[in-house]
Amino acid sequence: LGSEAGHYDRMSDTLDVWFDSGSTHASVLRGSHRDELAYPADLYLEGSDQHRGWFQSSLLIGCATDGRAPYKALLTHGFVVDGKGLKMSKSKGNVIAPQKIADTLGAEILRLWVAATDYSGELSISDEILKRVVESYRRIRNTLRFLLANTADFDPARDMPAIERWLEIDRYALAMTRQLQAQCEADYDRFEFHRVVQALQTFCSEDLGGFYLDVLKDRLYTMAAGSHARRSAQGALWHILQCLLKLMAPVLCFTAEEIWQLQTGDRTDSVMLHTWQPLPAPAAETELVDKWRRLRGYRGEVMRALEELRIAGRIGSSLQAEVRIHCDGEKYDTLAALGDDLRFVLICSQTTLVRDSRDELS
Repeated sequence: LGSEAGHYDRMSDTLDVWFDSGSTHASVLRGSHRDELAYPADLYLEGSDQHRGWFQSSLLIGCATDGRAPYKALLTHGFVVDGKGLKMSKSKGNVIAPQKIADTLGAEILRLWVAATDYSGELSISDEILKRVVESYRRIRNTLRFLLANTADFDPARDMPAIERWLEIDRYALAMTRQLQAQCEADYDRFEFHRVVQALQTFCSEDLGGFYLDVLKDRLYTMAAGSHARRSAQGALWHILQCLLKLMAPVLCFTAEEIWQLQTGDRTDSVMLHTWQPLPAPAAETELVDKWRRLRGYRGEVMRALEELRIAGRIGSSLQAEVRIHCDGEKYDTLAALGDDLRFVLICSQTTLVRDSRDELS
């Protein structure tokens, strides 16, 4: 204790270490911190070895003295092991120190690894695992960079179109974001942080990078800066960026704060002072999502066919392709409803729809 030794008194009336630790709820929640904390505690958090230790002694003493558990919820976690699932040991040379990770890769990577790992079992860590975490972080950060760059000239107070005037694909992007936020909120409430990270990764890489942002580039880069079509896209991107920053702030706090201040331009504000993004609901949201889920399925068929042509060396990019789609029924109606926008969704130079019973591409 050094110089702080004088602040403490040695006690000689310890009955049992587990009894003492198990009765801390009485001395803390109803004693030293009764004006700051409520009883019972919101959460007791410890490793899985405490099921027969602190958790049990707290439960026994709480029930004996108060007739109930001294906590509302209980959360247990596994222990950190190496990439092979072995306990870390200096003699084995498999210890990876958290400080070393923070010094070499940054604290954000360390936090992202912790949040992305399912703590209900043992938490594996190795250089290879950390490389995957770094790559995951890079994809998320690149998505944020794109969103930030393409809303740089957008002032929501001045430029935000009414939601009902947005292009349909932008309203679908908003609906996807609303689904993401609802899922992440529920996962945070259940302390399932790895599901939050998975949802963010999937949204950034597949829903945005693999679809929406890919379709959007022509509109953002070639249309007049103040055109309705571009402002519609920017309105969606602004809401998406705001939502992502708030959802990731508990995990990637430095990244979220950095981009938040760049977007708002207010160094006195902080993303940590805000609650979840209030996202407006597009009209007929369920039908909108169902329609675009089908469209993305049809788009996937075209993308796979174009990829085969690229591999064969017949085209360089999808923009060099003219796509003819033979179909009928619901598929034809869904694709035909896009009109000339179909070629933008498929990212090709021209599309032709042929209504017949054949279901094929050419």
